[in-house]
Formats: sequence, C-alpha cells, structure tokens
Amino acid sequence: MTAGTVLRRVAAVRTGDGALIHAVVDGSDDAPATLVLAHGWTLAQAAWDDVAALLPSRVAAGELRVIRYDQRGHGRSTWGRYDRDVGELSIDQLGADLGDLLDQLVPNAPVVLGGHSMGGMTIMCLAAARPDLFGDHVRGVALVSTSSGDLAPAGETLAERLQLRLVPGVVTAAIGGARAVERVRQLLPPTSARHRKIVRDLLYGADATDEMVVAGAEIMHASTVRAFAAFYPALGAHDKRAELAALAGVPVEILVGDSDKLTPLRHSRAMAEALPDARLHVAERTGHMLIQERPGLVADAIERLLAAATAGRVPA
Repeated sequence: MTAGTVLRRVAAVRTGDGALIHAVVDGSDDAPATLVLAHGWTLAQAAWDDVAALLPSRVAAGELRVIRYDQRGHGRSTWGRYDRDVGELSIDQLGADLGDLLDQLVPNAPVVLGGHSMGGMTIMCLAAARPDLFGDHVRGVALVSTSSGDLAPAGETLAERLQLRLVPGVVTAAIGGARAVERVRQLLPPTSARHRKIVRDLLYGADATDEMVVAGAEIMHASTVRAFAAFYPALGAHDKRAELAALAGVPVEILVGDSDKLTPLRHSRAMAEALPDARLHVAERTGHMLIQERPGLVADAIERLLAAATAGRVPA
C-alpha cells in the first residue's frame, strides 16, 4: 500500500435477529485504535463524511481505523424482525445493534464512539445495556447534537396532548401509505428552493452554506418514509437520563449548536450535569447538523478522545 492510501472494505454485520448492518471500514484491522461513528434519524453513514475527511492521514499511517455504518432500517441496512411490524422498535434495539457491530468488527482494539442525534442515543443505550464495555474496550465517547431523554411532548397543553394521541395513528398511516407519500416527496426534491428552505430552517444554523444544506437534504431524501415514521415514537420514548453511569468512566465530549431546534442546548446541558467530567462545547450560529456545519470542531474532539484512548500504548 503506497503512502497516503487508505485501505477500505465493506462489511455486513448480522445481528441476533437476522438484520444486516452495512458498514464501511477504513484502515487496517491492526490499527491501535478504532473510531465507530453512528448517524442520526433518517440519515446514513454519509452524514459523517465531512468529519471522516479530516482523519485520512491518521488512517493511511496505520494509526486509526474508522467504521461508519448505516443504522437498522436506514441506508443499506435491513430491518430484521421489524420488517413487517415496527410496533416494538426502540432505540435500545439500535444500542444492541452497535454492540453486535463491536463484537464482530472490533472485538479487542480500544474504541472511541461518536454519535450524532439518534446515534448518540444509540451509544447511551449500549452503555446502559452493556456497561462492561465502557472503560477498557470503549475508551471515549463523542455525543453530538443529541439527548438523553425528554424529547416527547409533555402533554401539558392541548396541542401536546393531541400530538401524543395522534402519533400512533399517524405512524401507522404513514407506513401504510408510504408509496403515496414517496410520490409526493418526488415532487419536492432536494434541489427545489422550497425543500432547501424547509431543511435549512429546521436543521441548520446561520452560517450553513447552500452546499451543506443540499448535501444533507439529499442524504435525508434517500431515506424512506418508513424509517421516518417508524423511529419517530422510538425517539420520543428514549430516556436514559438515569442510566448514564457507564459513560462516567470514560472521557466524554458533548457538542451542540446554539441554534439546534431538534435537540436544543438544554439537552446537552442536562447530559453535562449528569456527567460532570464531560467537556461541553456550544457552537455559535450552528444548528442540528453540527457534523456538517462544524466538522473541524467535531474532529478536534475526536482527536482528544483518541489521544486519551491510546495513551501509553505501543502501536502493533
């Protein structure tokens, strides 16, 4: 392999219920550390491309292996036992999927985990279910634009109570009418000005470029209506606020945009209060898509975690 060349392979991780999790592995299997990146709701592994693009020199030098994967029901990954019925789908299942991926692709090397939005919740679920992994094996965690819970409407107002009552029916209708909804979506592609405005207003901060917005919109547009509808109630049910103890044993970097509308700053502050040794970074003029808007900030946090994870280790 010539200098600067990054070894890449595709892996398929089979979960306990038969789902196939599609992963892209950059770097040598004997690298002294592995970075595993989990994406958010209705996104795919490509959402991490801007951050990964800042790490290739370390990968090419044999110092790091990077694994990006598609969450269950997203990208090229399959649904497994939820292929016909998503009624019991939960973020805990995604945490179990991440555990299967670590068991099969990274059984030994020190690991740093990065999770954006639903990906951060995935890491929290893994930590709650398998705390033994955190410390010697998983040695650092980056939680980006995410939440440990309290995402569902509180039901304090009439509008919130209606939302809570209507969500199950809306999800069922959206999944059942997915083909019709997909046809409607094709009439409003990411290239349209209206589509870009909707995405920008919801997900991006003031400094985001049109290129960032279009790239993010295209990733989301490639996701299915089923993924959108099926995971919505799972996100609302996610609550690991009292189950973060395993993360207290490893370095944690928490990053959030000051303009994040999906997981506002209060969620990151709550996690920082629960994990007093964690470092909290608030990016100005930045929305929910911080991994696109401020990839350098995220890469710097990951570099600190990797340095701590490999401190005192001699490369193989």
